[in-house]
Amino acid sequence: MKSPEQPVPTDDALLDNVGPALSRLRRQVGSGRGDLTRNIVLNVVGDAAGRITVGGVADTMGVAQPVASRAIAACIAEGLLRRVASQKDGRSSRLELTDEGESARRAYAREQRLAFEEITAHWDSADRLQFARFLTRYGQDASAWTTRGKSEG
Repeated sequence: MKSPEQPVPTDDALLDNVGPALSRLRRQVGSGRGDLTRNIVLNVVGDAAGRITVGGVADTMGVAQPVASRAIAACIAEGLLRRVASQKDGRSSRLELTDEGESARRAYAREQRLAFEEITAHWDSADRLQFARFLTRYGQDASAWTTRGKSEG
C-alpha cells in the first residue's frame, strides 16, 4: 500500500529542523551519556594537540568549568588523559591524550562509522558520501566559528 505523500517542507521549516535533528543525533547515536561526554572530551583534547586547559575544554564544549572538570577527572582516572605542566606558566597545566585515550578515541570513531553506515544503509551511495562530506565540513566550520568567537560570524 502506498503511503500518502508528505508535504515538502519550506526552506525555513527545513532550516528550523536542523537544531532538533542535531540534538537527536547526539542523543541517539552514542553508546550512553557517559560515553558521549568522554568522547567529546577526548576529541576536544586530541584536536587541540596538547595545547588546551580545563578552561579551554569547558569553553569548547560550551559547559561550565566544574562540568568539564568532572568529565576530565573521570578521563584521567580511567587513564585516558594526563595533565602536563605548561612550559609557559608553571601554575597552569595542559591536557594530553594518553595512548589509551587515543585508542578509545579511535574505537569510538569506529563505532560512529558503523552506526552511520547502518543508519544510511538504504541510502544511495552518492547521497551517503555527499552527506558525510557535508557533515564533516559542518563540523570543521563549526569549530572554526567557535574559535573565532561565535558573534564575529
